Amino acid sequence: MKRQSWLSNDYLTAAARILIGFVFVIAAVSKVADPANFAKSIIAYELLPYGIINSIALVLPWLEMVCALFLIFGIRTKASAALVFTMLTVFTMAIVIATLQGKDLECGCFGDDTKVGWPKVAENTAFILVSLYVFLFPHSRFALGGRTES
Repeated sequence: MKRQSWLSNDYLTAAARILIGFVFVIAAVSKVADPANFAKSIIAYELLPYGIINSIALVLPWLEMVCALFLIFGIRTKASAALVFTMLTVFTMAIVIATLQGKDLECGCFGDDTKVGWPKVAENTAFILVSLYVFLFPHSRFALGGRTES
């Protein structure tokens, strides 16, 4: 009988996948509902050229939503986790830059008034670790993609 690592436990992998999925659904909903407000949040960081901000504000929330739903249901789990990991890393770098520059702005993460700062960096880092875990252990019998998906 093959002994499994506790890291590849079906319940743990499903819980991590669903957790990060729901976080991204919550983040995407307000941005999809109000892309103009999300565009204002992006502008406040002063990191991107104005010419691409509207496109990002329209496309990024839908990418977040698709990845989130794929993670929740266990479809293309590894690819979705990789995209979520990448998005979170970029978002966190932007928050670190804004924090180091002393900017007092809303992060634009959930459509609320959460400010950028080290607590937000710590929160995102935890989510980055969860998404990395899901990427490394994407298989679960509790997924529509099943155990054989890569």
